[in-house]
Amino acid sequence: MHTNQQLIHSFYTAFKDGDATAMGNCYHPEVKFYDPVFEDLQGKEVTMMWKMLVERSKGNLTINFNNVVGDDKSGSASWEALYAFSKTGRMVHNKIEASFEFADGRILKHTDTFSLWRWSSMALGMTGILLGFTPLVKNKIRRQSQQLLKKYIDEHSNGF
Repeated sequence: MHTNQQLIHSFYTAFKDGDATAMGNCYHPEVKFYDPVFEDLQGKEVTMMWKMLVERSKGNLTINFNNVVGDDKSGSASWEALYAFSKTGRMVHNKIEASFEFADGRILKHTDTFSLWRWSSMALGMTGILLGFTPLVKNKIRRQSQQLLKKYIDEHSNGF
């Protein structure tokens, strides 16, 4: 197995085990992260996002991953998260495609792709089904998530 394929495997195994510190150790200090909710995170913001998400799940998070591929420059994986969305208690089964770029034996760029409308339909119920595809709802989800992350960072690292 290529070392970067193993790195991706280690990242998701740590996620499955709820070990945000081990997840963070897979990242390059200058990592960049993007997904439909947490757009354009960098460095410590990325590791703090995972730490927040793992802590907020309170052990009620199931992670599965497969199709892990990695070479000297890039990699990818498919993964799924099953959890109860904290604001509504509704079950979410999010299916994600991840892509990676590597530097210095760590993940330098991590991009997760999933349908924000599909996610909002599960997490928010009828509001998500009817309006989750609209910029208004998508931007509200992003804004609230960014605010939660900022508050978490401020409370846990003095703004690092």
